[in-house]
Amino acid sequence: MFILLLAATFLIALVVSFIVVRVFSNSIDNILKRIISDEISGAWLKYIKFAIYVVGISNGVRIHQLERYITAVRSDDEILQLTMERWVIEVYRTIIGTLGGIAWMLLVFFVFALIAYVIVRVFEFKRKNETHVEE
Repeated sequence: MFILLLAATFLIALVVSFIVVRVFSNSIDNILKRIISDEISGAWLKYIKFAIYVVGISNGVRIHQLERYITAVRSDDEILQLTMERWVIEVYRTIIGTLGGIAWMLLVFFVFALIAYVIVRVFEFKRKNETHVEE
């Protein structure tokens, strides 16, 4: 039963990560094209997608929490039984953990992207003013 729970949480985290990648892919691509404006932005987009999957799955599938179902916390404790209620809780935790991890990752990405965007705009403004002054 533990193996089934592990596989289910992995699959759920993978599906949730896939959905997030599909939802945010165009936005991330547009941001990267604006900031980098080079062919390398495609490579960065692939990396960000990969990072979303890694962060989502690693935060969704919490091995330490799942170990409670195969080993006791203390030697005198009983091993937790996988009941229907526990399955529902674990599925919920997987979805929330996956979304939470990805949300933090994307927040960090968007903060750095915003900083990079401001820097790009400042250099564009400077270049535009220098060109305008020379004319």
